[in-house]
Amino acid sequence: MKAGILTSTDYHNLAQCDTLEDMKLHLQSTDYGKLLSSSEEDLTVSFVDSKLRENLVTEFSCLRSNALPPLSTFLDYITYNYMIDNVVLLITGALKQRDVEELLPRCHPLGAFDQMAAVGIARTPTELYSAILVDTPLAQFFQDAVSEINLDEMEVEILRSKLYKAYLESFHSFCKNIGGATKDTMCPILEFEADRRAFIITVNSFGTDLSSADRSALYPSCGKLHPDGLQVLAKAEDHEQVKAVADCYPVKLNTLAFMQQFHFGVFYSYIKLKEQESRNIVWISECVTQRQKSKIHNYIPIFQGTN
Repeated sequence: MKAGILTSTDYHNLAQCDTLEDMKLHLQSTDYGKLLSSSEEDLTVSFVDSKLRENLVTEFSCLRSNALPPLSTFLDYITYNYMIDNVVLLITGALKQRDVEELLPRCHPLGAFDQMAAVGIARTPTELYSAILVDTPLAQFFQDAVSEINLDEMEVEILRSKLYKAYLESFHSFCKNIGGATKDTMCPILEFEADRRAFIITVNSFGTDLSSADRSALYPSCGKLHPDGLQVLAKAEDHEQVKAVADCYPVKLNTLAFMQQFHFGVFYSYIKLKEQESRNIVWISECVTQRQKSKIHNYIPIFQGTN
C-alpha cells in the first residue's frame, strides 16, 4: 500500500510542471495511471480534485468489500467521521435555506447513507435521532447528544463535537481491544485526533457563550491531553494559551503506521495519507494554473526522502 503513495521525487516532478496537462502526463506514470486521461472533459483544478476523490472512494470500496470482521468493522469506523460531517453539512445548509439537492453533491461519498436527504428536516437533536439516524451507524454515538434544544448554527457545532467525542472514544476502545500492532499504531493516532478536536473546540468557543465547563464536557477523553492538558485548555482565553499546549504532527503519525506489519492501522493511515496526497496535488495544480511557482512547495510532504 505504501508503494501506492507519491514519493518525494514525484512531488518534485509535479512542482516542475507548467500546465495541468504536464501534471496529467506525469501522474500517468504513478498509481493514478489513466485516472485523468480517460475523460474528455476540460482539465481544471476542480476536475482533478473530483477525480482524486473518486479514485480514493473506489480504492476504499474495494478494501471494504473484501474485508471480514474485525477488519470490516475497523473500515466502517473510518467512514463514521465522514457521516458526522455530512450530517452537520446538511443541517447547516437547511438552516441557511439551501436546497438539499444542492447540498448532497457536496457530501463526502465515504460518509453516504440512505437517510441523508431527510437530515435537513430535523429541528432538534432528539428529532434527528428518533426520526432519521436511529437506524444508521451514527445512532451509537447519540447517547449524550439527544436534547430538545432547537438546532441553530451554534447547537449544530455542539452536536458535531458531541458526536465526534463519542466516535473517537468508541474507535479508540475498539482498537485497544484488538491489541497488538493495531493498538500500538492506531491508539496514538486517535489520541492525537482527540486532542486536535479539543483544540478546535477551544478556539471555536472564543467569543461565544460557551463556558469553561461546557467546553470541557465536549472534549474527548481518549487523548494524550487527558486529564491535565484538557483542564488547561478549558481555562484558555486566547490563541497564545492554546498554542502553548499544542505540539503534534498528524502526517508524521500516519507515516509511522507503515513501519510495522500485520495490523489494521495501515488501512486508516493509507486513507488519511491519500487524502493529504490529494490535497497536495490540488495545491500544486492551483499554483500551476495561477502561476504561483513561489508557493508551489508549500504542500505537506508525506514520505520525505523516499523514492
